[in-house]
Amino acid sequence: MRPPAPSHAPEVPASGRMRRRAILAGLAVMPAVSRPTLAQRLTTRPVTWVVPFTAGTIADIASRVVAPRMAQALRQPVQVENRPGAGGTIAAEAVARAVPDGQMLLYGGLAAIAAAPHLIPGLRYDPRRDLAPVHGIGASPNFMTVNASRPWTTLPDFVALARAEPSTLAYASPGIGTASHLSAAILQQVANIRLTHLPYANASLALADASSGRVDAIWEAPVTAMPHMHERRLRALAVTGHHRVPFAPGVPTMAECGFPGAEMLAWAGIFVPARTPADQIARLAAALRDALRDPTVQQSFGDTGIELWPEMDEVRFADFLSEEFPRIAALIGRLGRTLD
Repeated sequence: MRPPAPSHAPEVPASGRMRRRAILAGLAVMPAVSRPTLAQRLTTRPVTWVVPFTAGTIADIASRVVAPRMAQALRQPVQVENRPGAGGTIAAEAVARAVPDGQMLLYGGLAAIAAAPHLIPGLRYDPRRDLAPVHGIGASPNFMTVNASRPWTTLPDFVALARAEPSTLAYASPGIGTASHLSAAILQQVANIRLTHLPYANASLALADASSGRVDAIWEAPVTAMPHMHERRLRALAVTGHHRVPFAPGVPTMAECGFPGAEMLAWAGIFVPARTPADQIARLAAALRDALRDPTVQQSFGDTGIELWPEMDEVRFADFLSEEFPRIAALIGRLGRTLD
């Protein structure tokens, strides 16, 4: 004889039990769409695009042009988040430690990816071990600029005074290992001069002090230097690329100024935490590639000095980095004291 059911769970008639079994059986064979897949769930969450520098910098400008078009390709929101400081290493460490699900991206460049391991003792991430490349974005030269109140109108003028009065001229940079810092160090080695390096907490502060005259010089991306040049607060003496910038044809190259070998390009691409699934990396790479191929995006970059890399997919970007890591390591080794 079956014991009576507990008072809080009344007995279900046989017909009711049969209907319940039928409902449960129906649920078991319902289409998978009723239980969202991982990819479907991810589309309801925004992807976080981490920029390692402040608003208004070349990294921030490039990110805010590309991210909305990438969101369209992903059919998923992409929100840009600025995490400045320490030459980009704060942002890089945050992404390196993030969950590897393709939901957090790093706008990573020369400083935090290739230079930091050789210049920052106790760096708390290893770019080659903790981050995975997704796709290259592009590369840009810098303008070597001086405060417009200074008397130098050519790079040889600047170098002549630097030789006559070693370490008296100071330049600002957004941090150790940045393209700005390395560009200045390379010129010092090539021209045999000594400058005083003033690394700032972020690019905005460095640029503000250079444009206000508190610092003599700064190596800055054309897109962010040009407004200060138009307002006659900065004067560009040279460009660190191999060619003149089309929208500033009056600014000569380092070689044209008599200092071949002082060239330096700042590159950038997108990275995710290591161990991110390959299909997520491929999905992100395809979306970024679509964004970089978009005519509107390419037109937006026309007056920035940035050369876009729409074909630098995850495989080609990884190949590029495999050559860039030892090149930057060797360069830093050669620069020695000029990096102080």
